[in-house]
This record gives sequence, structure tokens and C-alpha cells, in this order.
Amino acid sequence: MTQIHHTAIVSSKAEIHDSVVIGPYCIVGDNVSIDEGTKLLRHVVVTKNTRIGKNNEIFQFASIGEDCQDLKYAGEETWLEIGDNNSIREACSFHRGTVQDNSLTKIGSNNLFMVNTHVAHDCIIGNGNVLANNVGIAGHVHIGNNVIVGGNAGVHQFCQIGDYSLIGGGSVILKDVAAMTLVSGNPAAAHGLNVEGMRRKQWSKNTINTLRAAYKLIFKSGKTTEQVIAELTADYLPQEPKIQLLIDSLVNSNRGITR
Repeated sequence: MTQIHHTAIVSSKAEIHDSVVIGPYCIVGDNVSIDEGTKLLRHVVVTKNTRIGKNNEIFQFASIGEDCQDLKYAGEETWLEIGDNNSIREACSFHRGTVQDNSLTKIGSNNLFMVNTHVAHDCIIGNGNVLANNVGIAGHVHIGNNVIVGGNAGVHQFCQIGDYSLIGGGSVILKDVAAMTLVSGNPAAAHGLNVEGMRRKQWSKNTINTLRAAYKLIFKSGKTTEQVIAELTADYLPQEPKIQLLIDSLVNSNRGITR
């Protein structure tokens, strides 16, 4: 049976799984669905038009599914989706999307959002990411999988952050971040591969060495992006499938790669 504290306010238009826990002073609005095992611990607000998956834990003063801060927003129906097994810590704020994009902000699964993380409208965030305290993610940003964003970092709107990358604390990201790279600074610059992250994932020495060679080709050879993509595809990809992540970072970049 659903455990709803007597001080909580839950809309009759919300769909709440029987196993969900809604703690003291939480507010759950219209068109909200919360799936199995999720906990709203206390003082959590889920405004409206939000779908929350299984086994999430949301801590006090989090604001989930609120209207976005885009000045063009005029009350249109937009949505926020959150996957499974996320930890959303104190005072995080996740906003719904806008019709200027796909009307959707989407969060994947198995992410940790530390205290006061902000995820703006129309962001797409994958799986297995860690966003540390006070990280600000502006509108329309896409973050891949297994990314770490250090505390107090900010990401400019429309940037793309590639899989397995690492952003140092306090960094300002103004361009796209290629997969598996380590970037930091204001403005951010690339400082090599996220080798420690690769070792933690137990990637082989051969894989890491191949990726190091690919990194030098991308960032140090002086060749054009088109030349680099062609060489990566012909000479590196057959040896190591993870090269495709780097190729995708180059092909899909609209703001240019952080170098």
C-alpha cells in the first residue's frame, strides 16, 4: 500500500504505484506518475506533467517538473521524464521542456545528482552519470553515459557531452566535449583522456593505448575534422570499437569540440 504522509498533498490526477513512499510536506501535482519503489523523502515538489520511474530516491527541497525559465515559454504542455534508480539530492531542480525543442526534458537511469544540481529545459541526460554539487546544466544540453561533472561546473546551452568524459570542478563548458576526454578550466580546455575512468571500468591496456593514439590524432595532428574522421574510421575503428564514440563526438558536434 502506498505510504503517503498525512501532511503530503497529492493530486487526484496523479498515478502513484502502491509501493511508493511520499514523505512529510511533499506536493505531487496533476499528470504525475511515480513508479514502483520510488521515494519522495520530505518537502519534495513534483509540479506536473512528470513521469518518474522505479526505485528513485528524491531528497528534501528538490523541485521536479517545474515550468522552465525560458522566456519564450507560455504555458504549453511539456514534460519531464525520469528513469530508474536515480539519486536526486537536496535542492535539485529539473525543469520540463519547451515546444521549441521536443517538449521534453529526459533523464535516464542510475544517475547521481548531488546537492543543488540544476537541469534546465529540453536537456537529455543518459545513464550512470555523476553531477556533483551546484552543477548547472543549461537548456538543450545532451549528456551521454558514464560522465562525471565536477562541482560548480556550468554547461552552456546546446552543448553535447560525450560518454565517459570527465569535467573538472568549476569548469565553464562553452563547446562540445568529446567522448572519454578530460576537460577543465574557464573556459574549459582538453587535458587528455579520462584514463583513470577507463581503468576503473577495467578497459584493457590495448584499448587505452589505441584511444590515446586516436586522441593525439584528433587534438594534436593539425588535420581537419574531415581528415581525422576518415582516418579514425579506416585505421582505428577496425582495431577498437570504442573509437566509434570519438567519431560520433566529431560528427554530431554543432558547437565545435573543446580543445
